[in-house]
Amino acid sequence: MIIEKAINNDSEQELKNSWFASLSLTFSLTPSGTQLTRTERYGPLSVQKAFYPEGRDCAHIYLLHPPAGIVSGDELHINIAVKRQAHSLITTPGANRFYRAREDHAIGDSKQVQHCKFYLAACAKCENFPLETIVYEGADGFNTVDVHLQNDSAYLGWDITCLGLPSSGQPFKHGRYSQLNRVYCQNTLIYHDRIVIKPENKVHQHIAGLNHQSVFGTFLAYAPLGQFDDDELKTLIVQLREHIISEKADDNISVSQVRRLLIIRYLGQQAEQCKALFIQLWQILRPLYLNKVASIPRIWHT
Repeated sequence: MIIEKAINNDSEQELKNSWFASLSLTFSLTPSGTQLTRTERYGPLSVQKAFYPEGRDCAHIYLLHPPAGIVSGDELHINIAVKRQAHSLITTPGANRFYRAREDHAIGDSKQVQHCKFYLAACAKCENFPLETIVYEGADGFNTVDVHLQNDSAYLGWDITCLGLPSSGQPFKHGRYSQLNRVYCQNTLIYHDRIVIKPENKVHQHIAGLNHQSVFGTFLAYAPLGQFDDDELKTLIVQLREHIISEKADDNISVSQVRRLLIIRYLGQQAEQCKALFIQLWQILRPLYLNKVASIPRIWHT
């Protein structure tokens, strides 16, 4: 469904070429387990029913965007609320795409925007594992992920960005893309990370930027207060680094810490390598953070 962001005759053609969509989901713990208790949607964003491949206490949800990509003028807003003691795992059935922006638009009108917000209540658990985002040459994309935590909630989530299609002879040269990740705990900002890629700042090429690499990813892991002491967290970081070295990926992945937030970064050329390594690290982290072994979403196998 196309909705009007402004109502006037001059904007009628513009509205036909733009999509505004929003999706709000609420997960609650009920006597029968975690359930998707509220869904509000507007435009081309939706979900099917919750899946329970590992029992009723964790609801798996696949976010669906039938257009399969974001074009000039599009705005997608996704809001996920996980109530007290509920546990949700969010993923997607395929890659997200920021397509080439329309060249006939005025400056600023070509923006392609996605905002994702996660709100975790006390003792809530949320895992956010979208498949990769492909940013096409000539795109003008802006992607934001905001996570709002409580001291005793737990979060595991990643984003993986692929710039252009270099293996198909379509490198990312003239496009623009901004990625903003923020984490709040008890309404206090504890993590802010922003990258702005555009031709004039040469972040894509600079050795202090992406150093000509086309794939970058960030995996964030937050443990509830008291779950690990400082020594245990340091031991865990050593374990993660040792695994990365064993996979001969220490040139691609780093692990750091801000308070109780673990930050795992990938920089390289292969989205599949990034995803495979992130899954391996998730398999280490999930039993420690959520007391559950990793259960691979079935949609990833299709």
